[in-house]
This record gives sequence, C-alpha cells and structure tokens, in this order.
Amino acid sequence: MTKIKKLEFHPNEFVVYPAHGVGRIISIEEQEIAGMRLELFVISFEKDKMTLRVPTHKATEIGMRSLSTPDVVTKALDTLKGKARVKRAMWSRRAQEYEQKINSGDLMAIAEVVRDLHRSDDQREQSYSERQLYEAALERLTREVAAVAGSDEAGAQRRVGEVLVGRAA
Repeated sequence: MTKIKKLEFHPNEFVVYPAHGVGRIISIEEQEIAGMRLELFVISFEKDKMTLRVPTHKATEIGMRSLSTPDVVTKALDTLKGKARVKRAMWSRRAQEYEQKINSGDLMAIAEVVRDLHRSDDQREQSYSERQLYEAALERLTREVAAVAGSDEAGAQRRVGEVLVGRAA
C-alpha cells in the first residue's frame, strides 16, 4: 500500500469539524504518537480559543468537510423562512435530536434547528435548555455563513436575523 494520496484539505483553508463548527487549518504536521508517525491537520477555532489535531487519514471518516457552497447557504437561509416543525415528543427526546443535528455538522440540519427553536417576541419564553440549543445552532450557522460569504460574524448574524424576523412578519 503506497502512502501517496491526495489531501482534501490544505493549510489556511476553512473547514467544518462536526462537533466544533468552522475552524481554519493552520498547518499539517507530523508527530510521533504511541510509537507511530502520524500526519495531523492542526485546526484552530479562534472563537473558542482552541486548537485541534486531527489525523489526516481520519478526517473525512469523522465528518470533517469543506465549507458549504453559496448555494447550500442560500438553501439553509430559505429553510429558516419555513414554518417551525415541532414534534410532539417529550422535550428530552427532541433535545437529543436537536443536539445530534447540531453536532452532525450538516448546515441544513443546523438551519432546521434554528428554525424550529426560534421564538419571536410575541411567543412564549424559551426554557434554559431550549435557549442553549438555539444559541449553539445559531452560532454554528452564522459562523459558516460568515466564512462562506467572506464577511464578519456580525454581518452574518444580521443576515440570519433579518431572515428570521422576515419569517415572523
């Protein structure tokens, strides 16, 4: 088996790591871990002040992916315009499903969570856990929208906010 393979990701490129959202590959380095030489992606998550090292051969297997295309971002924003679909299951079951969608790294699934948990001013108050899930999903969504558009997070947040407010009107 030859070790020559095309790497899908390159330094200075933004990637989406399912459990943490959008990060930037700082470098690709080799380290010896438990007597084995491993090639690792070094990914920085600025906002979380976190650095993650992911073995290059495991990256796609664990769900690491490139940023979404502008078309997917547009579809995700269109998803926000839809009517919230809230299942009548117990909150613990729904919360688990929302958590899975957020950690899937799939932008469309994250947009669905934002849509389903968004509350306009005239609707009932959110519970603490509901608000936590909503904010986590919203942050993941706005970070990817910002990275794809090449803009800052504040601009992406305004854009997402306008879509959500427009839906309520």
